[in-house]
Order: sequence, then C-alpha cells, then structure tokens
Amino acid sequence: MSGPQRLDLNFQDVPGVIASFVLDTGDGLALVDVGPSSTLPALEAGLADLGASLSDVRHLLLTHIHLDHAGAAGTILDRVPRARAYVHERGAAHLARPERLMASAGQIYGEHMDRLWGEMRPIDPDRLKVLAGGETLRVGRTEVLPLYTPGHAVHHLAYHVGDDLFVGDVGGVRLDPRQTPRAPTPPPDIDLTTWRESVAALRNVDARTLNFAHFGSAPQEAAHWDSLLTTLEQDADRVRAGLEAGEPLEAITERFTAELLDELREEAPELPARYEFACPPWMSVQGLARYWQRAAARAAAPRSQG
Repeated sequence: MSGPQRLDLNFQDVPGVIASFVLDTGDGLALVDVGPSSTLPALEAGLADLGASLSDVRHLLLTHIHLDHAGAAGTILDRVPRARAYVHERGAAHLARPERLMASAGQIYGEHMDRLWGEMRPIDPDRLKVLAGGETLRVGRTEVLPLYTPGHAVHHLAYHVGDDLFVGDVGGVRLDPRQTPRAPTPPPDIDLTTWRESVAALRNVDARTLNFAHFGSAPQEAAHWDSLLTTLEQDADRVRAGLEAGEPLEAITERFTAELLDELREEAPELPARYEFACPPWMSVQGLARYWQRAAARAAAPRSQG
C-alpha cells in the first residue's frame, strides 16, 4: 500500500458520500475516520480490496465524534483488541459514554436512527489516546500531527501526515472537483470565528493534498480555502438576514435550500441530489440559526460593572 487509500463507505448504498482513509503505519493500519456502524460492511469490503482486513487495523484517527465519522469506533475496538482510538480531549467522554450523543441524534432522526447509523458502542477510556492538538505522534514509522481545528465542532481535529492533510468536516464538503466547497454547519457547535481561525491555520500547512470525509481529495491550494470561506460567509449571511427580517425558520430553510441547490446545479447537474443527501441543507440552517441566536443573546446580555 503506497500512500493513503480512500475507502468509499457507500452510505445507504449511495457512493461518494462518506469516506474513510487507510494508512500503512508500519505498526498495522490506521483509519482516518471510520464512518457509522451501518457502513462497517463496506469498510471491511474496502479493506479486503486492499488485501487487508479489520484485524490489521491498529489505530483509529478520529477527526471528531459525529456519527458519520466515529460511530463504528467502539464496534471496531471490540472486534480488534489491539487497536485504539485517537480523539480530541473535548470529545473523549462522549466516546466512553455515548448515550447522550445518541439521544441527541435520536431527537433528529427518530425511528430512522438504526437504519442510518447503527449502534455506537462505548469505548474503554484506557483504549483512547486523548489529544489536545499540536502534539507530534509517532505511529509505527509514521509521524502524525493532530491539529485542533474547531468551528464545525468544538472537538474537531485535522491530521497532517506527510504530504497529506485530512481535514474532516472543517475543510468543507466537496463531492466533485467541479463543486465549490461548502461548510457543513449542523448544530450545536458551529462557530464562525473559530472556523475562520482553523482555515487560516490549515491553509498554511505544508501538504500537497487535502482529503475530505465528504468526499475525496483535492490539491492543497489557496483557491480551495478562499472558496470555502466565501460560501461559509454567504450561507451565514442568508440565515442571518432571514432571522433579522423576522422570518420563520421554515421560510428561511426553504429559500436557503432552493438557492443552494440552484448554485450547485450550475456546477454539475447531478450535484443537488447528492449534496442534499450528504449534507442536508435544513441541518446547516439549524446550526447557523443557533449560532446567530446565541450571538444575539450575548450581545443583549448586560455587561458586568467592575
């Protein structure tokens, strides 16, 4: 295996939506993100295509703990006793005790939880390597630099490995080279200020290739980051304008979705359907609305005197 290999997890039998990346560390295989438990058969099939199996995996490098990135981690560790997972310190407790995370997701997905995501098993804290970001890890013969990159989630990490930068969700959704990158902004942790700071840090990383969980790879170049920031600001402004005008969230969501899908259709006719499945616009609106509502509440709060 030469260089990172991308595995298509074929989420809900749809290709090109969720990816995991495989690295040969010299101390077994590392997976950058593992997807949900519902896609574990596709992960195993992808490893088999590379002449490997789940038993060869020793390291799970998790960018963050959302179900589409880390849902299968506990199941994999149960099946592979010598493996361990790497996670940011602000996400570790949720992997050890995922009940709250699953309950929160259940409020959104309801009866579809099992079909979409499958189970999320708890992980023994002793099998978690808890990271702050900025450390240098020696994983077998491979040097891994985790980078703390909040904005999409407070517990988000990117991983710099040689010429590759694995950007999770903070690097945006880019389903096709023709597609302008878009920021996935679901609740509850969206923070535009820290997202901009993360972009500023990542664009200066000495890497050749960006690897996206949703979906694929692209050159590490300023054009990607400039476009991501432009669409992030555009999407955020659309939601803010609707809120300031007193529009109901349903109306904001309907207009946001129509405008977004029209823009994607201009880039490639098949993009709207794929994007809507990979990154539901209504969830992005909810996250941005929560961000702006919290910002307004902070601005309105009385300042302490002293």
